[in-house]
Amino acid sequence: MGNRNRTPPLNISHHNLYNVTFHSDTILTLLTSSPSEVHSWISDILRRHRRRSTLLVGLDIEWRPNFRRDMNNPVATLQLCVGRRCLVFQILHAPFIPLSLVSFLEDANRTFVGVGIQDDVQKLREDRSLRVPNVIELRSLAVEKLGDPELNRVGLKKLGLRVLVLEVDKPKKITKSTWDNGWLSDEQVQYAAIDAFVSFEIGRRLSS
Repeated sequence: MGNRNRTPPLNISHHNLYNVTFHSDTILTLLTSSPSEVHSWISDILRRHRRRSTLLVGLDIEWRPNFRRDMNNPVATLQLCVGRRCLVFQILHAPFIPLSLVSFLEDANRTFVGVGIQDDVQKLREDRSLRVPNVIELRSLAVEKLGDPELNRVGLKKLGLRVLVLEVDKPKKITKSTWDNGWLSDEQVQYAAIDAFVSFEIGRRLSS
């Protein structure tokens, strides 16, 4: 796992397209700080899934680690994933947040899933005034569906192994890297996309 081939950038100053490989899945990933590109990504997702009354979305965020108690670094990236299409929005470097993203996150017909998702949406609300009202904690869902209370205490890596029977690589050097950089490394993009994709896949598997 972990091999990733990048397609030629369409506009190097604003966004880049990646093919992120996770085991047998290839995740088309858009990395961008451009509000217009975020709008286009959301429009494309809604068009592709227009026949669905509800939509499941994997959600995750990253920020520069806080190494002192008095530090509170802001959200640097917001990752969304539907199927094999992921968005890594460098929200910290965006000139503004598009209204289409605000509406997408607030829509009651979208269900956002993740591990520790309540903390993530609280940070989004505190840092960027973004509301995400319809969320499901994957650990709680796994306990409900699989009947194992121990799953309430696991992270995405162990949950992925239990539900998907797939190894999720989460190297600490990437977890604790400088997510507020203006341009993310290939490894950071891979990590961010896979986290959101695995969240989506666990949610989809447990909900089916």
